Amino acid sequence: MTAVYRVDVEVTAPVYDTEVTSRVADAVVNIFPSADLDEGFGEIRAEAHSLDHFSELLHRQEILDTARGEFFSNREGNAFSFALKKQAAFEDRVNFSVGEPDELGEISVRVRVDEPSLEEYVDHVAPPTEDGRPIEG
Repeated sequence: MTAVYRVDVEVTAPVYDTEVTSRVADAVVNIFPSADLDEGFGEIRAEAHSLDHFSELLHRQEILDTARGEFFSNREGNAFSFALKKQAAFEDRVNFSVGEPDELGEISVRVRVDEPSLEEYVDHVAPPTEDGRPIEG
């Protein structure tokens, strides 16, 4: 039986005067292709209900452990958040923004998990690894 996931993904990204709005929108869509975008003044907002493509990128780049660390260290109840660098996202890459804020601003992501548990959803998106390979459960 296939698991049913009920999640809400909120994405926001500032658009600075020096940036082209469509490029920031492209960066968001590259990482979250199923997101519904809304371009506001100085900001892109998006909403999605899946992290499937994002998960594929994490697997392809072999950064599952890094992702898990980010998700669990930024957990609040049944939600977790993280930030991504815009330039990397524009190039179809996931690069978590940690430490100093990026000069172009960051893509901020908040994920609320309704079903199943947050831990089960994180295991789906970024499974635990052993020697850098996902552990088949």
